[in-house]
Amino acid sequence: MNRPQVDEYPAWGETYIKLVDSDVLEILEKQVADFSDFINSLFDIADYAYAPGKWTIKELIGHIIDTERILIYRLTSFARGEKQALPGFEEDEYVASAHFSDRSLQSFSKEFELLRQANLYLIRSLNDKDLAASGTASGRQITVKAIVYILAGHIMHHTATIKDRYLH
Repeated sequence: MNRPQVDEYPAWGETYIKLVDSDVLEILEKQVADFSDFINSLFDIADYAYAPGKWTIKELIGHIIDTERILIYRLTSFARGEKQALPGFEEDEYVASAHFSDRSLQSFSKEFELLRQANLYLIRSLNDKDLAASGTASGRQITVKAIVYILAGHIMHHTATIKDRYLH
């Protein structure tokens, strides 16, 4: 799958898409085990936030899983020809109301594994026409292919954030 062109996604997508430097499907597949293992390695700092007002590890992992679900809903909608604009979401409000601190990191790890595995079945089923389909989400046009790349880059971005800000 070729990298999406800049006109296929809103400016915020570049943060994630630019991180995908090889086969996006291979990256998505590799993230199933790699990110799950990474989550489990954070046990000692699960409730740690690197600064006041910042998310804890559990909240950040919960955000990643919520975002995966939302992006997959958008991907499915646009691949199936949805013409209605889809709403945005306030990530801070989602995290604040999610009770992520009540969960174990192992539960997040398993949930991510299963969610991504299921999502890969959908992504692999898409043909070129599906990947080129687009729609409006959060008031911006985006293609299905761009969403696939954003899924991979979102994990890469937050893994780097955890390593840089939480593990030092």
